[in-house]
Amino acid sequence: MPVSVHSVIATNLATTGFYRNVSRRRIGSSSVNCSVETKEADRWAKLKNGNDSLEICRVLNGMWQTSGGWGKIDRNDAVEAMLRYADAGLSTFDMADHYGPAEDLYGIFINRVRRERPPEYLEKIKGLTKWVPPPVKMTSSYVRQNIDISRKRMDVASLDMLQFHWWDYANDGYLDALKHLTDLKEEGKIKTVALTNFDTKRLEIILENGIPVVSNQVQHSIVDMRPQQRMAQLCELTGVKLITYGTVMGGLLSEKFLDANLTIPFAGPSLNTPSLQKYKRMVDAWGGWSLFQGLLRTMKSIATKHGVSIPTVAVRYVLDQQGVGGSMIGVRLGLAEHIQDANAIFSLVLDDEDVNSIQEATKKGKNLLQVIGDCGDEYRRV
Repeated sequence: MPVSVHSVIATNLATTGFYRNVSRRRIGSSSVNCSVETKEADRWAKLKNGNDSLEICRVLNGMWQTSGGWGKIDRNDAVEAMLRYADAGLSTFDMADHYGPAEDLYGIFINRVRRERPPEYLEKIKGLTKWVPPPVKMTSSYVRQNIDISRKRMDVASLDMLQFHWWDYANDGYLDALKHLTDLKEEGKIKTVALTNFDTKRLEIILENGIPVVSNQVQHSIVDMRPQQRMAQLCELTGVKLITYGTVMGGLLSEKFLDANLTIPFAGPSLNTPSLQKYKRMVDAWGGWSLFQGLLRTMKSIATKHGVSIPTVAVRYVLDQQGVGGSMIGVRLGLAEHIQDANAIFSLVLDDEDVNSIQEATKKGKNLLQVIGDCGDEYRRV
């Protein structure tokens, strides 16, 4: 019988020793193991639920940027860039059925890997995709048909991970869809089933229905700490991991926007991509551009101290949060690269002074849980 997640939470909240077996370093911990082995181990995370498991690189290459709005993508250049990321150890790619040619690019890429790289290299490559259907009746044939499209585009017999999104909670068809996806997993067409942008309440319902999801992909950054207020505790208690996106806020959390004046046209960097425009709205909801500049100055001070960039600090901070298995950095394949900054994340250790400085800066802003709602609620507001 499916376990009652509510009862598990009630039992474990009062158990002071629950977190003792969590080996990953916690924010603010006074005990830090800085060995090379620990840093390399930090590169990988195993997402697991029951018999289902998938090992991913903890810094994922996000492919939303292939869908248009960030510049024209040349397919050959894009695939060459994917190979460079994978060669550098950044071997997990995140995409979706609606991210333009993302799944097709992965199909070309994975065939290059099969032809040009050894079998043990291929084992490290992971392709995570999403299915974002309209909230129609979820029949077995409808679900199967759509998953087969992704399998064909990505040229794989079995999807490493299928992350499912649902628009309308008033329609409980999401449970039917997830049960059909679980059937396809049992058939070997999907290796792991996961979620994207589900809130804490619905994640609890899904788990109580015995559906073995391994992760939930949600927006999470130094500015947007909503996942830590409700969802992370549920994830820690049940083993579900968080995969985070928006972690560098489309590039707003970078040196490029430090001391930038956006009130004067053409005086500073433009918000010329869908992600910059999206996360600027988050900055406005959190406290505004002036307050955000204070946060950037704090981040720059920490980055300089460690000899890294602001985005590297931003991702490291989120990776160290409770329940986080991996964090996304968007890749503009063939147009720009951040391989060095991404790999620097694995050797960066934020000390208590760094963490306290960030927390002092962020607490000046608003609580986005109160402003927007729980994870994913921004997509379901009328």
